[in-house]
Amino acid sequence: MYLPRNIWFVLVVILISSCSTETLDVTSPTGKLGVTVEPMEGKAYDKITFSVNYDGKTILSQTELGLETDIQKFYGNLKLKSVSKAKRIVDDYKMITGKRSHCINEAFERTYSFENQEGNALDITFRVYDNGVVFRYEINTIADKEYVVDEYTAYNIPQGAKRWMQQYDPGYEKFFPVSTDGKLPGRPKVNSWGYPGLIELQDSVFMLITEANIRRGHCGSLLFNGDNNDRYQVKLADKKQVAEKTWVSPWRVLIIGGLSDIVESTLVTDVSDPSKVEYTEWINPGMVSWIYWAYNHGSKDYQKVKEYIDLAAEMHWPYNLIDWEWDEMSNGGNLQDAVKYTLNKGIKPLLWYNSSTNWIGPGPLFRLNKKQDREKEYAWLSEMGIAGIKVDFFSGDSVSTMNYYIDLLEDAIKYKLMLNFHGATIPRGWQRTYPHMMSVEGVYGAEWYNNAPILTNRAAEHNATLPFTRNVVGPMDYTPGTFSNSQHPHITSYAHELALPVIFESALQHMPDRPSVYYGLPEPVKRFLSELPVAWDDTKLLAGYPGEEVILARRKGNVWYIGGINGTNETKTLHISLDKIAVNGKKISIFKDGIDDKHFAIEENIPLANVKSDLTIECLPRGGFVAVIK
Repeated sequence: MYLPRNIWFVLVVILISSCSTETLDVTSPTGKLGVTVEPMEGKAYDKITFSVNYDGKTILSQTELGLETDIQKFYGNLKLKSVSKAKRIVDDYKMITGKRSHCINEAFERTYSFENQEGNALDITFRVYDNGVVFRYEINTIADKEYVVDEYTAYNIPQGAKRWMQQYDPGYEKFFPVSTDGKLPGRPKVNSWGYPGLIELQDSVFMLITEANIRRGHCGSLLFNGDNNDRYQVKLADKKQVAEKTWVSPWRVLIIGGLSDIVESTLVTDVSDPSKVEYTEWINPGMVSWIYWAYNHGSKDYQKVKEYIDLAAEMHWPYNLIDWEWDEMSNGGNLQDAVKYTLNKGIKPLLWYNSSTNWIGPGPLFRLNKKQDREKEYAWLSEMGIAGIKVDFFSGDSVSTMNYYIDLLEDAIKYKLMLNFHGATIPRGWQRTYPHMMSVEGVYGAEWYNNAPILTNRAAEHNATLPFTRNVVGPMDYTPGTFSNSQHPHITSYAHELALPVIFESALQHMPDRPSVYYGLPEPVKRFLSELPVAWDDTKLLAGYPGEEVILARRKGNVWYIGGINGTNETKTLHISLDKIAVNGKKISIFKDGIDDKHFAIEENIPLANVKSDLTIECLPRGGFVAVIK
């Protein structure tokens, strides 16, 4: 083909220009997010850092990277030896539990290979999605050697940025108070923070920090801000790590975008290992009747246990949890009698266990710790007809504790037992790898109405913060739906409480109030609770801001459930846009605050053709509503 000389010249200039502007950055599929890593190739720098760009603006600068073991140091005077070509990553998988049944995400990935002065190699792999950034470390090791590892990842947060951070607690049972100075209000010396942490980097641009894909040999980590309140360094909960030929860290996860990007994200499971369970017909999410909350006690009394089994049958809930002290059950029956009674009612029993690693208190004890004992116990449970177990009182985020979680999960597959962890760490992606992990406590939940008066006045704000923080990363066994009082009163409205099982995602949703309370609810409310799903096909944030309000829509099949709560102590008008969900030709039922906080106003089967695209709901202080569209 003949081209004029001037045209050839233009093409050569374009080709040279395109090569000279080639960068070593990682960019998301649509270009919305980008990561720039420094130093550049061949140069030695004291620190490795990266920055994050969102919609063309730098939102996170100078995040520090580095690692050190007892025999290798990768912090200071490192050279970038090579960068892999950008590789497209496609996540496409199904979930039995969670906020979305079919999860799809895409990213571009690059690995940056660094070398220290001794010639040892450190690889840092980045994946950049349109809704977040993940990265992890990899080093060569000596097989089967125990290493002492320090990590130097540090996030430098813009000064004055709002943040919702939880003081680190091994059971993750604290509030997420808002702060702009990196301190805990009233406790300025607190400097250890648990995941997840939410930061508003710029106006309406948020970042949620967590981690994912804990494997055998990993520990969890936390954030430490020491003397610099805006610098959060990753601190491993256990320095000793066991490696084979290589040591690969968990993914460090930054979910980034608007609040809807945060709440709707599945990034934690996107980067976690695929399911290890082939046959899954025995894994069935559902509502659970639960005895502990109302009586602040376990399951010693057979007659009370029967009341909650009857409740599950009356409300058409598939499960009943027989709680602690079942090995001491009396007053007309024992555990075997309770299990038989449950099965005869068409209900599946769940059973509580003490992990026997932390608080050697209520029993039964030491039945799950050793593999031989655990397999024997699992076989006995399976033969008796137990559908799953709740294991309580774990001892932090060490390697040994993480391995114990995995042992419990992996051995349960053979015996078809679902698991719920309490007094435990937060989810870090196991709900994908082990889909029979149905829920995790790891939250300051309704159980605390038993333990202290502090939840009474702070529950509404706390409830309106959790969808943007803790519940983003995985199932949360908050045990919602407490209409009456236990040891300490609640002052949220009945409609607020009714909304919580919609807003809070958990594949086993424990309903904790007294049977008489549920029986006394209006018939439409009882019907709603009887039909309510606990695992979802889709989730949409319709409106909200941490601590103030949240309006969340969840879909099961062709039915949408919308839950909204007022997190403030003032009356509030909630505005609900239906633009994100399909409502044509459907009807809506609304359960909202009535004449006072202990009554409902109920409107059923209103044609949506008669409703404007935006709904308006008047909420009492600490009030709420539920809507069902079908």
